[in-house]
Amino acid sequence: MIKQRKIELLAPAKNLECGVEAVNHGADAVYIGAPKFGARAAAGNSLEDIATLVKYAHLYNVRIYVTLNIILRDEELKETEELIRELYKIGVDALIVQDMSVLRMNLPPIALHASTQTDNRTPEKVKFMAEAGFEQVVLARELSLDEIKKIHSVSDVALEVFVHGALCVSYSGQCYISQALSGRSANRGECSQFCRLPFNLVDSEGTVIARNKHLLSLKDLNQYDYLEELLDAGVTSLKIEGRLKDVSYVKNVTAYYRRKLDEIIEQRPEYTRASSGHCTFEFTPQLDKSFSRGFTNYFLFNRSRDIASMDTPKSLGEEMGTVKEVKGNFLSVAGLKSFNNGDGVCFINEQGDLSGFRVNRVEDNKLFPQEMPKVKPHTILYRNFDQEFEKLLTRKTAERKIDIAFLLAENESGFVLSARDEDENSVSVVLPREKELARTPQTDNLRTQLSKLGNTPFVAARTDVDFDENWFIPASALAELRRQTVDQLLQLRKSNYQRPSKKIESTNHPYPQKKLTYLGNVMNVEAEAFYREHGVEEILPAYEKGPVEGASLMNCKYCIRYTMGLCPVHQGAKTKYVEPYFLSYKGKKFRLTFDCKKCEMKVINEPVENEREYTEDLAK
Repeated sequence: MIKQRKIELLAPAKNLECGVEAVNHGADAVYIGAPKFGARAAAGNSLEDIATLVKYAHLYNVRIYVTLNIILRDEELKETEELIRELYKIGVDALIVQDMSVLRMNLPPIALHASTQTDNRTPEKVKFMAEAGFEQVVLARELSLDEIKKIHSVSDVALEVFVHGALCVSYSGQCYISQALSGRSANRGECSQFCRLPFNLVDSEGTVIARNKHLLSLKDLNQYDYLEELLDAGVTSLKIEGRLKDVSYVKNVTAYYRRKLDEIIEQRPEYTRASSGHCTFEFTPQLDKSFSRGFTNYFLFNRSRDIASMDTPKSLGEEMGTVKEVKGNFLSVAGLKSFNNGDGVCFINEQGDLSGFRVNRVEDNKLFPQEMPKVKPHTILYRNFDQEFEKLLTRKTAERKIDIAFLLAENESGFVLSARDEDENSVSVVLPREKELARTPQTDNLRTQLSKLGNTPFVAARTDVDFDENWFIPASALAELRRQTVDQLLQLRKSNYQRPSKKIESTNHPYPQKKLTYLGNVMNVEAEAFYREHGVEEILPAYEKGPVEGASLMNCKYCIRYTMGLCPVHQGAKTKYVEPYFLSYKGKKFRLTFDCKKCEMKVINEPVENEREYTEDLAK
């Protein structure tokens, strides 16, 4: 018999509405922010809303994970522990955490997941996290398939990977530039999105290599074509990024990945769904209709030059065609796709910047904008807002139903209706009633009436009637029998739901490092105590506790030098430019260093002696 592994599609929710629609559109689990202490400070939710989502999700065996993944101050530890207890009481399945102080708290038996902010890149680190008590580990986005396989080979802990959405240019948890420049820490949920700004790239002699480009802004991740390879590498949870995204994004992207994952599971019996029910969609999911900066598979197979979105950090959308000609109040387009009235259209102008316009009216291949843009023939046009598609997504677009089988039979006192759902939950309800023969055949009518399940989460996959005679049951009595049976089945599903349970025990297995610098993100006494218990001898405070001179503010696998074709190691590039290189933005300069042995780049906010004076337009 084939041993099956449950595969989880994990969708984001910035609020209750998004969470419900994530469930409706096929998520096996949903992650959502707590009222406080999440890595998206702008995406907090009340305990009441989370409790409502938990109750709805658990009907379908969908799990709810709550993010508490910032590093904590000493004065926040008690409040965090109290909040965790409240989250446990309302039925939350697991917490996604970054701060190791949580493992020293007096917690209920709630499962913990190691956030990607804990920088899970190596087999040694992931194995340590598993032995510390984490049920699931979120891997760094930068890992290749081979690296994921190696991690899976040393531990059977559930591995979670991002498969879609925005990419941080720095390793998660290892970016301090927002804190350094604005006092807004990414590790405290307040990232200022420095990486989406336009920079000039200059060499040490002041030569401009690239001007006004979004050199640190990456395309969005899209592993849609490689889900099966990820599962075969040992991944259990496939995660969609987007806790700040709106409900239309959640609907579209979740449905898109649900369809693909179902196709894989149907062909691969060793994989099975992690939740219950099946979805029907009233629209065709299309990834290029939702926000994206273009797509990349990042480092899944090898290093690629085409992973940055240097022209704009905003959504380009789907490519529609090229401008054929421009007249007084319209422009004609050569392309295969059709536009709609109200569409948002964008393009890269002659200056290399993103421009756009709203379509007022469409006639065949002619677009009549609200305001005529400055655009020339042969310019590529993108649609970043599809009016008709967005209008469609404001309606009900999916339904999720759990299969049940009905059996209506007779007994000594009357009749009995049994219902068994796809998870083998089974109930029976008796209808005491004196039997009377019907004048006309009743079987088909009985089946039809029992199948009317309306707004319940069930659909009758099978309805059997086992009578010795053609007995008559009034429609009202049958409807009440059906209602009682469904209610009992719902209650049974709720009582039989099994939440992950894990009591964190004290451990002392050795941490992979003996020394932790500011990169360890140790901000409180309990986190420090945790690492000391696990053999770390020297522990420096988190960057957020105070600036660290000469610190690397961004630690990246992404490399500007490689992307620009200037890498002397992998590309054998010979260039006139003199290192070190600098990023320049509004008078501020950041030195780039390259660790060729590790194939990594660092961004350092460090004063340079004898700094050359640049022209005023250098940072424009």
